[in-house]
Amino acid sequence: MSRRDFEAAAAAAVAVLGLSRGKDLAGLLSRRGSKERARTELTGPGTGEAVAELYEAMERESVPPTEAAAYVRGYVAAMLRARDRVRVRTVWTGPSTPAVPVRATAQVLIDVIDEATAELLAMTYAARPYPALSRALEAAAERGVKIHVVVETLAGARGLLKGREPAEAFTSVPGLNLWHWARDRADEARSRQHAKLAVADRRTLFLGSANLTESAAHRNIEAGVLVSGGEAPRRAAEHIVELQRLGILRPLRL
Repeated sequence: MSRRDFEAAAAAAVAVLGLSRGKDLAGLLSRRGSKERARTELTGPGTGEAVAELYEAMERESVPPTEAAAYVRGYVAAMLRARDRVRVRTVWTGPSTPAVPVRATAQVLIDVIDEATAELLAMTYAARPYPALSRALEAAAERGVKIHVVVETLAGARGLLKGREPAEAFTSVPGLNLWHWARDRADEARSRQHAKLAVADRRTLFLGSANLTESAAHRNIEAGVLVSGGEAPRRAAEHIVELQRLGILRPLRL
């Protein structure tokens, strides 16, 4: 008998919880733990809603807890297999060597943007208008991709960045959401938003030294890592979203 709502809810719960807590959920279900207990013990961004939806789907479709536990264990096993298929590649810009071929940072970044179908999250310290990057972002926006970019501000950099606001590099992209680190505490006054990364659909993560500038993409020596599959892209995206939810990252108005 088809139980599409329950199966979708079980898969979603495991995706949010991850491997370790997914196993914990299966244990709770096998011991017939209540929804309230599961929500109390399995905390984290989005977990309460996912766990509640699973229990509600179990009730709607009359799925016994022991059977639900078996489903959850199956999704955990599938996640383990997917994790084993993770692909990690290094990305270098600059002079090449026989041992390590160079693949332009700019092209890798554009490939990540082109891959996005639903969500693109990015963080950068500096940014300057860069036509190839702008075109890729505009095409993603036209496809309906929700784009969020976290940038440093001139005020936040406290004199270490010059010229126009980094965020102005993205004003040509319709619907793009800009964010910045709101430093409320005195001990954060000398801190910088120095992360540089892009995550597409929580499946592909490009993490490296390059800012979103043409010089970083083409002329500098830059190093990065491209991760396809596994937990790293999802966890990176979840961290950014949670920083937004907590108000540590806040919308930036130009």
